[in-house]
Order: sequence, then structure tokens, then C-alpha cells
Amino acid sequence: MTKTIKWVAVTVVAVLFAFPLYWVVVTAFNTKKGVFSIPPKFTPAFHTSAFLYVLTHSSWLGYMFNTIFISGSTVLLVIITSAMAGYALSDLRFRGAGVVFGAVLAVILLPAQALLIPQYDVALHLHMLNTYWIQIIPFAASTFGVLLFRQFFKTLPRSYWEAARLEGVGHLRYVFRIALPLARPAVVTVALLTFISSWNQFQWPLIMTTSHSVQPIEIALSHYMQTYEANWRKLTSAVLLALAPIVVVFIALQRYIVDGVAGRDSGVNA
Repeated sequence: MTKTIKWVAVTVVAVLFAFPLYWVVVTAFNTKKGVFSIPPKFTPAFHTSAFLYVLTHSSWLGYMFNTIFISGSTVLLVIITSAMAGYALSDLRFRGAGVVFGAVLAVILLPAQALLIPQYDVALHLHMLNTYWIQIIPFAASTFGVLLFRQFFKTLPRSYWEAARLEGVGHLRYVFRIALPLARPAVVTVALLTFISSWNQFQWPLIMTTSHSVQPIEIALSHYMQTYEANWRKLTSAVLLALAPIVVVFIALQRYIVDGVAGRDSGVNA
């Protein structure tokens, strides 16, 4: 009886969370009249005209390229900076390490919105507005990435570093040639979460950019919303097109998230 109640509760919660996405699919494939029909239709009509309009009447490939370039560059920089900082906080002994680690944790407590005005002022004076760099550089370091790599590097046996040291390997080479490949789940987890976060950025590029040539796909979605009108079919079609790549990546790599966050499979068979 208890198990049945649990399954019913899980099903109800799953339906509540999944229904908005399902309604987006229904609206995107609906006809123009069908979107506003009363009573509403709860099954897709499979009309693809809105998708064709989005793909042929907007610079969709340009927005897609911008998003992939910004997200890919951000992921690469986050992996490099997080691995180096995580290794330093895990294995190196230096004065003030505890203070540095506390400062990294303190960053989590800062609300991003509170920093928008000073960050905009800095970007303005550095002439970085309306560029790719303003969408990449501020996100080149990740607190979550530093913490995750620090925990993974702590699980590596000290003998690895000692053996590498005997071969004349320095810290930098040890991190990228030995430690980082062994922390494969952490790399995939940080890369995937950073990619999703960067792909979904809306507020930051909306404030920092005005040129369509450097804006990501999330900004393109807002073009289908007018002050007094919204084209729901085109908007939901564009949303599905924007979601498709990230859903595919997430489904393909989701198992690594659990392993990475749980700290399992560090690549070391002790």
C-alpha cells in the first residue's frame, strides 16, 4: 500500500513537471486557429509550418554558431581553470590555502544580480560590450568546478605524484597529463553542467550585447515576443529547436553527472 502511494505521488509530480514541456510541443505543432481553440486540443496536430518559418526567416544558423562558440569556449576555459585551482587547493601546501578555499566558497553566496551594474561598468570601460569575450571571460571560472575537481584530486594516491616527480614531471604537466584524465567523471560533469548553463544564458547577453551578430540563440527567442502580442507557434517552435541539441547532449552524458557529483569512479582501481 505504501509502495502504491509512493508511485502515485511520483507519477503526479512527474506529470506536473513534464506537462509544460508537452504543452510547448503541442503548441509548436498546432495550427494557427488550433492554438486558441476552446476547448483546447491536447494532442499535437503535426503542422510544421512554424518550424519552417523559424528556420528560413531568421539567422538561425548564425545564432546557433554563436551559442556553440560561446558555450564551447566557456567549457574549455572552465575545465582548465577549475582543474588547476582544484589541484592547488587539494595537493599543494601554501600559506593562506584555507583563506583561498573560504573565498571560493563565499562566491557561491553572492547573488549574480547584485553584481550586474558594476560588471556592466567594468565591461564598458574595457570596451568589451557587444563582443564574444564579454559572454565568455566572466564565466571562465566555476566555483562548482573547483570544488568538484578538488574532491576528485584528493582521492588520487599520493604515490602517483611521487612517481611522476621521479620522472621529472612538474605540477602543470602532472595535472593535465595524469590527474585530469583520471578525473574523467568530474571532467564530464563540469563540462556538461557548464555547457547547459552557458547555453541557457539569457539575462547576461541581453544586457551586455545589442548586436545580433554576437548574440546567442536564447536572445533570438525573445524576438517572437512583442509588447502587445506573442506568436506562440513560432516561439514554441524556436524553443524546441533551441532545446534539441542540449537535450541530446544531456541524454548521452547524464550518467556521468551522478558519478561525478557522487565522487564515484575516479579512474583509480585501488
